[in-house]
Amino acid sequence: MQPPSRRTFLALGLLALTALTACTGSHGGNDTTPGNRGPLPNPDEPVILRSIAATDTLLAGYDALLAGPGGAQAAVLQPLRAEVAQHRAALAYGLPAASIPPASPATSSAGPGGTPSAPPSGTASGTASGTASGTASGAPVGTPAALAALERQTAQARLADLAAARPPLARLLASVAASDVLHAVALGDTAPPVAPPPAATTPTEAPTAPPSDQPTASPSAGPSADPAAAAAVTALQGALGAEHAAVYGYGVVGARLPEDQQRTDARTAYAAHEARRDAWQRLIGSLGATPAAAAGGYQLPFAVTDAAGATKLAAHLETRLTTVYADLVAAVPGPQRGTAADALRDSALRAHRWGAADPAFPGIPEPLPTPTAATP
Repeated sequence: MQPPSRRTFLALGLLALTALTACTGSHGGNDTTPGNRGPLPNPDEPVILRSIAATDTLLAGYDALLAGPGGAQAAVLQPLRAEVAQHRAALAYGLPAASIPPASPATSSAGPGGTPSAPPSGTASGTASGTASGTASGAPVGTPAALAALERQTAQARLADLAAARPPLARLLASVAASDVLHAVALGDTAPPVAPPPAATTPTEAPTAPPSDQPTASPSAGPSADPAAAAAVTALQGALGAEHAAVYGYGVVGARLPEDQQRTDARTAYAAHEARRDAWQRLIGSLGATPAAAAGGYQLPFAVTDAAGATKLAAHLETRLTTVYADLVAAVPGPQRGTAADALRDSALRAHRWGAADPAFPGIPEPLPTPTAATP
């Protein structure tokens, strides 16, 4: 498989991160301390290397199944493995080559029937995680169900590092974790596809200042004099506005669906978005700001006249929300990132259920049309 293109990394925002850290010397660049003692360490590197190691374990699991008799379920496994390889490349981008463990062979080097062939010259045949069929717990990956469980475990491990990562990396980790869960579903995971939103998201303390690459806020974000806290409130207001639009949109979706499972799914999604909206309202209020009110109406991105249009709108709403929540992960401080990442995952799973394509990086797509409040 060819490595991700420059356009892919632009979409991920990783080139901007690399440029920033090269200037500060914090991403393995050539800048030195005043005493000329060499490059400063990259504070994200331990998190990145942990995530790469977990990704290599996943790649080993895919390779073990593909190397089985006839390349078991190759048609399903190969595209998923290719996305995992993209995750690895994105995580490793910008790190010094010497610090990156060698990768396993890419899917594109697979031989007939999906069985991996000998790796290209200079490519390691193993992974950084150990044996070719091992999992994080040491148990072999012998079935798609075992690999699905490993995808879920890997997603949780990535989310556990959110608070330790700087904003751009946190955004990437949340996106890749959502992709891991989508992979688990594609592999037959029978766990509930969407966890219910939290009953409350009131923080135990106000947001604190994030790292120096956190965006600044507009003066109207809230009463806080702390620019970082105001920026977090601005991002939360944006998420609240997106949920207002989703609640409105699902009202349209439900009205165009017949009384069947799809309408039941629409009702469930409508309730989930109401709960998420209410949670953001409580959180914003607890931070001393006034939650943004819903608009009187919203301009839909396209006409919805039948069930097909309704399902397309539902997929569009959820896909747009993945972008909102990926951005929110990067905008809020550590204590709130987990909630934003959960919302990203939930919307990615609902988008999948409504028939949207599963991207390798949920929430970090090409620009999408944005539903806007209707003009009175």
